[in-house]
Amino acid sequence: MRVNADRLLIVLLGAIGDVTRALPLLQRLRNGYPQSRIVWAVEPAAAALVQQHPALDDVLVFERSRGALAFGQFLGQIRAQRPHLTLDLQRHLKSGIISRVSGAPVRLGFHRRNSREGNWLFNTHAVPPMAHFSSKLRQFLAFGDWLEIAETPVTFGLGLGDAEMQRVDALLADVRPPFVAAFVGSSCESRLWFPDRTAAVVNALAGQGIGTVLVGGSTDVAFANAVAQAAQAPVLNLAGRTTLRDLIGIFQRARAAFGPDSGPMHIAAAVGTPVVSLWGATSAARSAPWGSEAGVINGAAPCSPCYLKRCPIGRVCMQHIGVDVVLEKLANRLRDS
Repeated sequence: MRVNADRLLIVLLGAIGDVTRALPLLQRLRNGYPQSRIVWAVEPAAAALVQQHPALDDVLVFERSRGALAFGQFLGQIRAQRPHLTLDLQRHLKSGIISRVSGAPVRLGFHRRNSREGNWLFNTHAVPPMAHFSSKLRQFLAFGDWLEIAETPVTFGLGLGDAEMQRVDALLADVRPPFVAAFVGSSCESRLWFPDRTAAVVNALAGQGIGTVLVGGSTDVAFANAVAQAAQAPVLNLAGRTTLRDLIGIFQRARAAFGPDSGPMHIAAAVGTPVVSLWGATSAARSAPWGSEAGVINGAAPCSPCYLKRCPIGRVCMQHIGVDVVLEKLANRLRDS
């Protein structure tokens, strides 16, 4: 139903991939509410993706590491917004509490079948139930459908300022184009591929005159170092040296990107970079990078997708993804780019 709202609150605290996939809904909300104040509640991990977004008026950051006192202070900030409409995209208990405390007369969340921890009890309305293994980006856009906002092309609105572009230029000074970006890490160990196989892709690309840039967070440095040591060809290892904002610019310059299910995977797709994504513990039906569905590679295993953080049987699903199929998919993506 159409809701009149001069003030809107989006509650989606993280993770990076989820926040990225919700950006098309933000763009659609701005089109539907061009004069309204739109605020996003988020945690630090993904805050950089929304803090400079042109469709947002403000961002409220919950400093989770500071504990219960910080949460109480954060709820005070939420209450002070006095939104007319709150969109709870998180579907957990914490986001439900935030939604309820906002005091919005219309608090829209996921259907009970698609939420957890009693989240639905805190919202006044719900979008229709959806298949669990369906595109999460489309699930977020269902909020726009419920609000009767006209559909628009899927856009993410991610871009960098001049100073940020100069920083990316400096980071990439040691690699000559064309290059492919390899996002090597993930929030769950079960999703990772293997350093030796990643290095084999690096070597094969180098034989075609294509460089490779390794990207990842501080927890991915050991993996990236193992790739760099195993590779016979030169590789630019930026793991642990980049911010989320840096990744936007790096992916924009890359001819293609590859790696396992992760937040950076969605950032690459959001800026229009062709992506080859590797799947086993999680479901591509739910989380394939937007626009790069043709680049999905599924590792076969009876237990896939398990959604375990750590695999007790050596990541059998990922073992079934060979170097040759990754190179074939990359060749297709490079040809199309």
